Amino acid sequence: MSEGELTIIIPTYNRKDVLRKTLEAYCSQSAQGVILEVLVVDDGSTDRTESVVAQSAEGSPIPIRYLHQDNRGRGSARNHGIREARGEIILFGDDDTIPSDHLVSEHIAWHRKYPETSAAVLGRVAWSPEVRPTPFMIWMGFAGPLFDYHSLRRGMQVDCLHFYSNNISLKTEFLRQNGTFDEDFRTYGFEDFELGYRLIKRGLRLLYNPDAVGYHYKYMSFADACRREQLLDPAETVLRTKEAGVYLAEMAARHARSAKFPTLKALARRLSPALRPLRPLLDTQIPLPWIVYRAMYRHYCVPRGKPPEAAIRCTNRG
Repeated sequence: MSEGELTIIIPTYNRKDVLRKTLEAYCSQSAQGVILEVLVVDDGSTDRTESVVAQSAEGSPIPIRYLHQDNRGRGSARNHGIREARGEIILFGDDDTIPSDHLVSEHIAWHRKYPETSAAVLGRVAWSPEVRPTPFMIWMGFAGPLFDYHSLRRGMQVDCLHFYSNNISLKTEFLRQNGTFDEDFRTYGFEDFELGYRLIKRGLRLLYNPDAVGYHYKYMSFADACRREQLLDPAETVLRTKEAGVYLAEMAARHARSAKFPTLKALARRLSPALRPLRPLLDTQIPLPWIVYRAMYRHYCVPRGKPPEAAIRCTNRG
């Protein structure tokens, strides 16, 4: 792999302020020489995103290109970037995932270590210290329904449930030959899991590098977490029509037959009255046992009657 062969793709929608921070961080990478371009794909923003990108591009040590499309969802925006990418490797980020100084160098080092076309690299996402994450947020993003890094180890080959598209890099050739994002997913959620399922079936090896760190610049209260679960509903409906959705439903059915799943459901139901006084503590810096977070999330955020594949996201974590 030669110098300047990495394309960074960042889809964005009405987040100009945090996008500015994210672009500044990519322009300060320790391995600037390998970055061929940053593509910012604006998915129909109405908040002057274009002017922020233009300002960031002025005097930038790396080329920043602005691409615009009508609002069609993150999967469509990423596909737009894939079509335009000129690098041998594509690194997907998010507008609110701010890269650490060495994120790019860590991705590139692993691609040099694993040069085969089918090798991809999953980085880690942690909360930005600036948002002062609560212990509940830390659980959500480390061993909960948002991200599950707790079960991963360095160099581990991971499955499609861990295809997190806000910090992941793939060979461009493999991606273009074996599938891009399904644009039926126009709302929040599951477009990355569905693509990961198809790519892994075609031979993708997704390897976990915890040193490729991005910082999620977002505060999430317990109420926000419950709203996020509701926002997933339309995407879950689409997912059920896909082969990846069938796979997830089968996995959930096996999980439901195990002892752990009914035990947690029963625990959440029985403990919820006793745990109710603890709910205000979820948005404080007072830590609680992870089992409390799991039980309260299961009880308050996942409505009764939701398909079991929805519940698996908060029951199979550490």
